[in-house]
Amino acid sequence: MCKNGTQNGLNVHGFDVLASGGDSRGDCSAATLPAVPTWHQTVPHPGRRGGRSGGGGGGNGGSVTLSGSSSRPVQPIKPLLDLSGGAAAAAGGSSLPMPLHPVFDQAAPRNVSSLTDSAAYLHCLVHNLGNKSVSWIRQRDLHILTVGRYTYTTDQRFEVIHSPDSQDWILKISYAQVRDSGVYECQVSTKPVKSYQVYLNVFAPQASIVGAPDMHVDKGSTINLTCVVAHGPEPPAYIFWYHNGEVVNYESSRGGITVVTERGNTTRAYLLIQDARPSDTGNYTCMPSNTEFTSLTVHVLNGETPAAMQTNGVAGLANPYNFRKLITTSSSILVLLPLLLTLLTMALTGESASSQGVARSVGS
Repeated sequence: MCKNGTQNGLNVHGFDVLASGGDSRGDCSAATLPAVPTWHQTVPHPGRRGGRSGGGGGGNGGSVTLSGSSSRPVQPIKPLLDLSGGAAAAAGGSSLPMPLHPVFDQAAPRNVSSLTDSAAYLHCLVHNLGNKSVSWIRQRDLHILTVGRYTYTTDQRFEVIHSPDSQDWILKISYAQVRDSGVYECQVSTKPVKSYQVYLNVFAPQASIVGAPDMHVDKGSTINLTCVVAHGPEPPAYIFWYHNGEVVNYESSRGGITVVTERGNTTRAYLLIQDARPSDTGNYTCMPSNTEFTSLTVHVLNGETPAAMQTNGVAGLANPYNFRKLITTSSSILVLLPLLLTLLTMALTGESASSQGVARSVGS
């Protein structure tokens, strides 16, 4: 948006607005931004249901006037500070004196979590704003996202939501992605600039198998694999199990194979294989519909223990601890070898000298 010059007419999110001024240099600094256009959209009050109203919003007969085009209104946060002054005094209460400069309200959460493909809302409450403007800045690249009620980024997922009778300036990020995680600054155009930082953490769906990467079971016992799918906006539509690259056939002639799925905020899929046999050894993969797959290797033991497992006939090296112990011992021998050679040389030299002395004595 900032790369354009003077713009007399704009269509933003389906609203026809007028803008004046502009910056032909394409600089998005607050000092050279064009005049901020305003538009309004009346939506049902999110806390108004069945004749009851929620707290923290405006009192417009069951509706609140929000700036922007949010298709999913969000409730403004109720401030912690009471700077109403006269209203509080008239009610017989007490309030803080009205400051002479903008003040941030600590009611706005400084840490916000969201799931991928969901909307993330960052709040910024400012009292006594006066003629100053509120901007949202992405800290990692210092990109100006919004100024006032206007959006200054080509990424249409960003927009600001504000009610004229509220101190809350809400940055909405639609379809949030993991790359959106980071620090966002709410800035007020004072001198020097005042800022309020909010950290956004966007979680992506993740799958894991309990006990990975290896599981050892005895022959004849039951193999119990649990695949956990977390941080998803909704449960996966399906979860497939694979054994050595082939889909597990629950109705095979082998029998004894059962799958149980518990869906919820965290989904768990259980693969139960009764009467484990050597042919059940191998790689098992859990593949949910909404995230990357995860794998585990099952070893069916025929009476031996995992520590006794050997490869290529080399006993003990299958155990990483034994291998590290062998390396440590070899290193110690190499360090002491020069000293041993020196002592051996000195001993041989001394023995030779003694022999020569004895020979001279006998000759005389």
